[in-house]
Amino acid sequence: MKVKKTKFDSYCINGIAEGCKYCVKGQKLVLFVSGVCTRNCWYCSLSNKRKNKDLIFANERECKNIKDIFEEVKASRATSAGITGGDPLLHLDRTVKFASELKKKFGKKFHIHIYLPTKLVTKEKLERLRKYVDEARFHPEFLISERERENDIAKIKIAERVFGKKNIGLELPMIPEKKGEILDFILGVEDYVSFVNLNEFELSETNFNRITKEYELEEGGYVVKGSVEAGKWILKELDKKKTKLKVHMCTAELKNCSQFVNRLKRHEILPYGRKTKDGTVIYLTINKKLSGKGIFYDEKKKRTILSEGVARKLLKEGKEKIIRVEEFPTYDAIETEEEEL
Repeated sequence: MKVKKTKFDSYCINGIAEGCKYCVKGQKLVLFVSGVCTRNCWYCSLSNKRKNKDLIFANERECKNIKDIFEEVKASRATSAGITGGDPLLHLDRTVKFASELKKKFGKKFHIHIYLPTKLVTKEKLERLRKYVDEARFHPEFLISERERENDIAKIKIAERVFGKKNIGLELPMIPEKKGEILDFILGVEDYVSFVNLNEFELSETNFNRITKEYELEEGGYVVKGSVEAGKWILKELDKKKTKLKVHMCTAELKNCSQFVNRLKRHEILPYGRKTKDGTVIYLTINKKLSGKGIFYDEKKKRTILSEGVARKLLKEGKEKIIRVEEFPTYDAIETEEEEL
């Protein structure tokens, strides 16, 4: 099979992993169990708000308990979850509890995959996870320290025995100058994994200084130049070797224009809102409390949302200042545009 460009602006050979299928459709809840990690990867993409902070998030919603997570699953209409961190193994009891409760609440078909550094992997920990987690994705250490390569491989072999080859894979940042090393590593574990995800190398708050000093950025300024090309080179090399692995070059374009937008389109909205083609929502609002037919009071933002009919009537009367607001339907409800009508 030749390298294929997908309909969501990424590249692959042999298809994509099961967890990715939910992701690109916007059906995945991102469950961030903690920002604490034993590693300090220089290329880490976490924000300052989350890195090394023992916080829990379900998508954009900070959570205090499993009920908060359930609320976000329902609000985002998720049919799957990707558990990430930090290192979920540092909070194994928490991670297992969340995964088990999600399966109990939403059923066995609610797909769960998890992102794991290899450092703390043991057979016992993986066996606890396997009861509730469908797919494991490993981030090896060799990109930080080459001497960890053999240890990475040993941990992945353990995972293959616990999860089964078809349920495990690699998740790697596509650092352009590391493409040869990455290819060699993939070939070294090809017998133990079924898929590989290469992620376009992105700028973040926590890697900003090093990235801007050592790398050239693509136009737009948030991804490293040559990352996608290096990933496509790996796909072509593996295709020449007739690999059976599912190998996916996941682009920033996919994350921003497919994964995120599709998730926005699925998200619940407040009464009288109107979704745009990009998944944002438009509300006609008044910054005070009103009641009546065609009116909804948004307690969280302390504003009244109007139906179009009520808004037209009030505009005609000229007694109220009505604001047209465009915002994300997510928990944080970040506003993208505001204007007075």
